[in-house]
Amino acid sequence: MKKFFAAVSTAAIIAMAGPAFATSIIVVAHGQANDPFWSVVKNGVEKAGKDTGATVEFRSPETFDMVQMSQMIDAAVNQNPDGLVVSIPDADALGPSIKRAVEAGIPVISMNSGSDVAHELGALLHVGQSEFDAGKAAGAKLAELGGKKGICINQEVGNVSLDLRCKGFAEGFGQVTVIPTGNDPAEVQAKVRAALESDADIDTVLSLNASLVGEPTVQAAQAIGRDKVMIATFDLSSGFLQDIVDGKATFAIDQQQFLQGYLPVSFLALNAEYGLIPGGDVPSGPNLVMKDSAAKVIELSAKGIR
Repeated sequence: MKKFFAAVSTAAIIAMAGPAFATSIIVVAHGQANDPFWSVVKNGVEKAGKDTGATVEFRSPETFDMVQMSQMIDAAVNQNPDGLVVSIPDADALGPSIKRAVEAGIPVISMNSGSDVAHELGALLHVGQSEFDAGKAAGAKLAELGGKKGICINQEVGNVSLDLRCKGFAEGFGQVTVIPTGNDPAEVQAKVRAALESDADIDTVLSLNASLVGEPTVQAAQAIGRDKVMIATFDLSSGFLQDIVDGKATFAIDQQQFLQGYLPVSFLALNAEYGLIPGGDVPSGPNLVMKDSAAKVIELSAKGIR
């Protein structure tokens, strides 16, 4: 594994140090670039384009819309780029469009979501984390810390990756109820507060997004004096990291989404120029950011890198 990551690091260094490539790469993601999480992915995409000299476009639907996303993939295929990067939150909806790209001879790399279906759809490799395993690891850690009854706050029910996070959490933790919400922090805060007020036995909350869900969850618990409730989240934000430092939250699960944007673009640029491609998937996470390490990444999170 160490040798594999060394190879990944070498590839990234080559991409940064190499000559400018006359390469066009299109990235189609299911998350919006103005979302705090996806803005970091987009930052990685743009940095890779700058480092390799490739022409890169980041595209995403205005909302979580699989029909629109599949149309975006089809439009990208019609442009015949040198490489295509896609996230795959719904293989049934996006699979035909991705296969069309592969059949057209366009190299495809998946990132963030879709690790379980990427290869059968024809992707060269996947850059991301196993969402189920990450949820399970988080659940096991929270159970180890004494949690007995938990809720999983899901802001996009139907997004396979997010659903897997909650399922993994239940597998690793035990008694878990899924609370569906939207992406509005005010709605999240209201629903979490209602759940905590209605059941005093809830002692653990897992959020699936740091800024949109994790921070409002902390605010809800603090507002009603439930400061003993353990709160963990997927992904990072400077605000939630500060909550960890301040003892208001327990940990964050870092999947290093900057790499999810940066590495696929770099790999596809190297592939277009030299025919180079890693021999397997690249696990970008999970890493648990606890109180002892949270302060170290706050500055980078605020800069849109972590």
